[in-house]
Amino acid sequence: MTSRRHFLSTSLGALTVSTLPGLAIEPIKRPGKSRMQLGVAAYSFREYFQWMRDKEQKPKGDRPHWSILDFIDWCGDNNVPGAEVTSYFFPPEVDEAFLLEVKRGAYLRGVQIAGTAVGNNFALPKGEKLSEQIAYTKKWIDHSAIMGAPHIRVFAGAKPKDLTEEEAVANCLASYQECLDYAGKKGVFLGLENHGGIVALPDNLIKMVQAANSPWAGINLDSGNFHTADPYADLAKIAPYAVNVQLKMEIKREGAKEAEASDVKRVLQIMRDANYQGWFTLEFETKQDPFVEVPKICDMLRPLLA
Repeated sequence: MTSRRHFLSTSLGALTVSTLPGLAIEPIKRPGKSRMQLGVAAYSFREYFQWMRDKEQKPKGDRPHWSILDFIDWCGDNNVPGAEVTSYFFPPEVDEAFLLEVKRGAYLRGVQIAGTAVGNNFALPKGEKLSEQIAYTKKWIDHSAIMGAPHIRVFAGAKPKDLTEEEAVANCLASYQECLDYAGKKGVFLGLENHGGIVALPDNLIKMVQAANSPWAGINLDSGNFHTADPYADLAKIAPYAVNVQLKMEIKREGAKEAEASDVKRVLQIMRDANYQGWFTLEFETKQDPFVEVPKICDMLRPLLA
């Protein structure tokens, strides 16, 4: 693992300098003091939506199927200011009429659409499959612009067996840049998430984002996605580049058999130290009933965010 990490870090450093010249983004400078707003990701209720990545799910328990509109109503009912309307839970054939219905419903309930997400992979070999990933991301950039979603979290992806690390990194950087060029014309941020694969380490992710030549680039900081020896130190490294934050209630350190409870106050302090201003969005992934647990966590977070 150590040699692979060294190799990936080295390859990213070389690609950043030699293959993508231009203006690398610097840590985000924000005037004033850090302030954060509470959001909830639709993924927190993933088992209850009718649709999951274009496939119909079986209802869970005695709860009726949910739509994204139901999730927005839940946010309104539970005094949650921001809703991440994850793309996975939209109907397979999303049209403009439905997107406008989402925008209208959110406005009438006093809920802001904090963003969305696409489950893309930019580290694929060049060809039809990678082109499909780029086209799908661009489609959701268009959808986001219609809904008024200011941010999409995107993934770098994992290295396929038939590619070298350098090739996977190069394909990801080129794909990310192409989508950023498109997103910038629509006013949509693309936050590259610390989601394993070729960005499993903080320095690799920072180099990837620094290589992007766009003011619409940044990091989607997920508090539970670094499985390193010191996840909090690694979160602090990427925090200055964050354009969106997602809170997980657990972390799992390198070598640990079990996950441990997230130190929420420590995560918040990391973001304050970086003078982050924006959404602090809960993505609930533990096994308990989200309809019971998510409101409790929101009640815990409100005074901490104030």
